[in-house]
Amino acid sequence: MTTEISSTKKYLEAEKIILYPTDTVWGIGCDATNYEAVSKIYQLKKRAESKSLIVLVSSLNMLKKYVFVPEKAIEILKNSKKPTTIIYNNPKGFAKNTIAEDNTIAIRIVQNDFCRKLIKSFGKPIVSTSANVSGEKTPTSFSEISKSILNGVDYVVNLQQEEKCEKSSTILKIDGNEIIVLRA
Repeated sequence: MTTEISSTKKYLEAEKIILYPTDTVWGIGCDATNYEAVSKIYQLKKRAESKSLIVLVSSLNMLKKYVFVPEKAIEILKNSKKPTTIIYNNPKGFAKNTIAEDNTIAIRIVQNDFCRKLIKSFGKPIVSTSANVSGEKTPTSFSEISKSILNGVDYVVNLQQEEKCEKSSTILKIDGNEIIVLRA
């Protein structure tokens, strides 16, 4: 795994797009602080930039560098049994095209060992969007990823390619004292 982390990190540092296993489904990713790299993902997915992307961080400490984390969010994250993405207000340090029009961003502290170590080594958050063209079915395994996606990325992580994953993350938005479930 160490070699794969090192190889993948080089592509992220070079503003390239990666295809990688996450704690949910296979994802397309890049440096979430780099506008040009994020733009390449929108082009590959044929997705409107008005539809924001999920970003992954390695830890609560990393999360706190980019957004204010309400106590309620910390409580949810500590008690969650499945991957949980939370929409935060007023992010800082991200590429403008990762931030929604209402100045929010969806971030998940990743639970996958490879991802966590990769992000920690890279030192910055990475984009995580499902490995499909917008509007098409989300692949539940590596073998279901379309040729257009495989050919469109700069690097494919050579791990967990035989595993099947059908889960997506829970998506929550915290608005004051209210927790809004956008996806269970």
